[in-house]
Amino acid sequence: MKNLLVLKLITAVLILSIIFSLFSCMNEDRIEVPPVKLEDVNGNYKGRLITMQGEFRAEKIVDFKIKKDTLTFPEFPIKEIVMAVVKDPVKTQNALTAMGKVKYNLRYTSVLNADKNWVELNFAPKELELQIPVDGVTKKAIVTLVAKQKGYFVGLDHTLRFALAAEKITVDGTVLNPFEAIYYNFPYCIKN
Repeated sequence: MKNLLVLKLITAVLILSIIFSLFSCMNEDRIEVPPVKLEDVNGNYKGRLITMQGEFRAEKIVDFKIKKDTLTFPEFPIKEIVMAVVKDPVKTQNALTAMGKVKYNLRYTSVLNADKNWVELNFAPKELELQIPVDGVTKKAIVTLVAKQKGYFVGLDHTLRFALAAEKITVDGTVLNPFEAIYYNFPYCIKN
């Protein structure tokens, strides 16, 4: 009988503790997200790039900068594009070495959300023109890039997320066929 009374008392104390814990959590103030301005997006970034094409998947860190209304890649990742055109791994590497760094500017417009805690970026990719040297000739490749989702700059941690895709490649006026789209996903980019 005495054990039953102690057990009931412990159970009652435990239930009251849980109830008070729940009420105290409900009354805590939410974390205040600092407001952002459209200009806060500007700066130098280091981002995680996940490149996917069919079963192929690769990850690397890339650098880019944003100024006013343009995101600039000083070295756009073109390896998969060149591989789709050239096909041979050795010739692809030789072409990449000969081409060097390829700069790409990605224009966008931006909108601040109502709470002023994130910025939405609407990208307007232009075609990427590449001169690919292979077997003593230069192939002109026009790559059609599209924005697969809007970009988001989050005020809480000053990170940026966006995605692009190379959906079509035209080589010397002929559409490359077969061609599987190349996806460039930037799930987490931090401002330097």
